[in-house]
Amino acid sequence: MFVDSDHDSSSKDSSLQSWVAWFCSLAGNEFYIEVPEDFMDDDFNLTGLSSQVPYYEEALEVILDLDSEEYEQDRSEGEGPASSSSTKRVSPKVLEPYAIMLYGLVHQRYLLTRNGLRFMAERYASQDFGTCPRVYCARSPVLPVGRHDHVGKEAVKLYCPSCLDLYNPPKSIYQNIDGAHFGSTYAHLLFETFPGLLPMARPHIYQPKIFGFHVSSLAPTGPSMQWLRQRPPEYIDHTDDDPDDDPQMLDDDDDDEEDQVYYEEQWQQVTFFPLPSPPPAIGVVFVPGIGGWTR
Repeated sequence: MFVDSDHDSSSKDSSLQSWVAWFCSLAGNEFYIEVPEDFMDDDFNLTGLSSQVPYYEEALEVILDLDSEEYEQDRSEGEGPASSSSTKRVSPKVLEPYAIMLYGLVHQRYLLTRNGLRFMAERYASQDFGTCPRVYCARSPVLPVGRHDHVGKEAVKLYCPSCLDLYNPPKSIYQNIDGAHFGSTYAHLLFETFPGLLPMARPHIYQPKIFGFHVSSLAPTGPSMQWLRQRPPEYIDHTDDDPDDDPQMLDDDDDDEEDQVYYEEQWQQVTFFPLPSPPPAIGVVFVPGIGGWTR
């Protein structure tokens, strides 16, 4: 009987695919990176996770592709004979969501390591996570982040280092990713580690106009919080020679000079005069931070 050796070898390779590689290859999981097995083998890197994830030992067994007998034998060699309750088999359907939860929390910690930051920096530079939807950010790359470090709080968001704001992913399939799997720290730690990747702030801020006249910031529909996107002059890139910019979307040179004077006047007001408190309808402003500390 003739057997296709190529098909046989490919089937063997697919059968030998690790759980981590399989999980990261699923549609909608493109934001994840593969955490090395040696990182998950170190108990120090998993400290405190056993109290956060149900069926912790069984879920770790699934992630590391260990058989129950092999895993229990390794534990019994280090901690003595295993208890009878730990030898009970749990249905794979029950373990799957907890294995994903555990891997997400391990993934959050791995992103804070040197290798994790380097991998994410390379993917950021390649625009693997997409670009900012804001017009005046000129397609600045974004990073997947979470606003919380505990699972079950909120889905993943995209952080733009140009406008310092958060956006929802463009595809609904990414709404199934827990933001805690990335955490609230690594993105800002990445730019502290690789400051060369931080884009320069652009001077463009959208100005509402009616028949060519600026809408006053004192008007109910006026731009009352434009100062949030303003930057000091030394952090502004004035070389806006991007050929891909649509001239119909941006103001002409005369308007740019007029707007820049307006920005500087507004900046002086923000610097030297206190601003009135915003109305309750404005909402919450995202403030970047590392480990809970504001930058």
